[in-house]
Amino acid sequence: MDSTTGCKSPVRFTLGKQSSLAPDREGSSRGAIEAAIDPRVRLMYMANEGDLEGIKELLDSGTNVNFKDIDGRTALHVAACQGLTDVVRLLLDRGADVDSKDRWGSTPLADAVYYKNQDVIKLLEKHGAKPPIAPMHVQNSREVPEYEIDPSELDFSNSVNITKGTFRVASWRGIKVAVKTLGEEVFTDEEKVKAFRDELALLQKIRHPNVVQFLGAVTQSSPMIIVTEYLPKGDLRAYLKLKGALKLKLAVKFALDIARGMNYLHEHKPEAIIHRDLEPSNILRDDSGHLKVADFGVSKLLKVANRVKEDKPVTSQETSWRYVAPEVYRNEEYDTKVDVFSFALILQEMIEGFPPFHAQQEYEVPKAYVENERPPFRAPAKCYAYGLRELEEGGEGEGRGVDEENQVLLDSRMGWTAQMSKEFREYAEERSSKS
Repeated sequence: MDSTTGCKSPVRFTLGKQSSLAPDREGSSRGAIEAAIDPRVRLMYMANEGDLEGIKELLDSGTNVNFKDIDGRTALHVAACQGLTDVVRLLLDRGADVDSKDRWGSTPLADAVYYKNQDVIKLLEKHGAKPPIAPMHVQNSREVPEYEIDPSELDFSNSVNITKGTFRVASWRGIKVAVKTLGEEVFTDEEKVKAFRDELALLQKIRHPNVVQFLGAVTQSSPMIIVTEYLPKGDLRAYLKLKGALKLKLAVKFALDIARGMNYLHEHKPEAIIHRDLEPSNILRDDSGHLKVADFGVSKLLKVANRVKEDKPVTSQETSWRYVAPEVYRNEEYDTKVDVFSFALILQEMIEGFPPFHAQQEYEVPKAYVENERPPFRAPAKCYAYGLRELEEGGEGEGRGVDEENQVLLDSRMGWTAQMSKEFREYAEERSSKS
């Protein structure tokens, strides 16, 4: 490879202290042989030995200061590990990338922190180095989670943004995947780290045809990443924006897909899962046209108390305000019914073709919900009667229905759907009586 490109070489520098994030940090003497052959590796050797004059000579002759070996390590990584402040200063003065990451995601600063090289830490920070160590990093390689993905296996060369901008399409082991990246700001935001941990804990528990499949995560390096299946047909929000009001049978089909996924979450043992951010952009379409529930960033596990509460007002979180139940806005305790509320609004949107309170600014919607206002019905009443009847019957003969007099759930798999239809019908009747 061209020594001026900074591309990785098929050689590996193994002398001295190794990357702070490498599974095996024991050095060896093999690098000495390679150093005698390749001037780029010789740069790393001299950085390891603290040979300032030798480093200057190599750099003056055109050797790339940012050359990376097969593990993505640079001479600056090596010097930071060894605690050689003068070498670090020289490399930085000659243009070394202060935040260069090796194959495990470790930077020179991360290595200096790991090996407690305080003078090097101060020097790197003075040159703008960012805190790079993943908050979930473990010291013992045996503690690395089974779901851990090597970030070097993720190919972003043809990456495009999808959904809310936090997701990108990437290639992993020959297949397309959706990648959610946790930004660098996580290092100073404990709440975001906690949300990331919680989301991972939830995703590991979930397996259902109507819920997006979790594939793995990157937690031992920065940035931290969640990898899920990629659904190329996009989200329900984009579909509704394109199609407007759906035909009733399609609306019911979509409603059943969402209800089956949500029923699974709410019936999950030992703790029910509250999505709490159920809205069209978090519902994705697969190749067959079916829907899957996605994005569990603010979800909650419903434990023994059977009710949970937000740590802070929902208006300070990144979510759509049009689909969130009023008790969440009021910062009150809530349970699985907040998802039923969101579902009812999505069903109404599918039938009518407009988002809730579409004529109002989004910041105005919470106040309307808290004051017990609901989006007006514009579609004919028969549309809702048809849709709710199909939902109660389970759709296409798959459910056994509900005893309408007592609302007894005869089919537990469709129990959530029946609960939704009952509450939505009561809501519809209430609105009809007021109009």
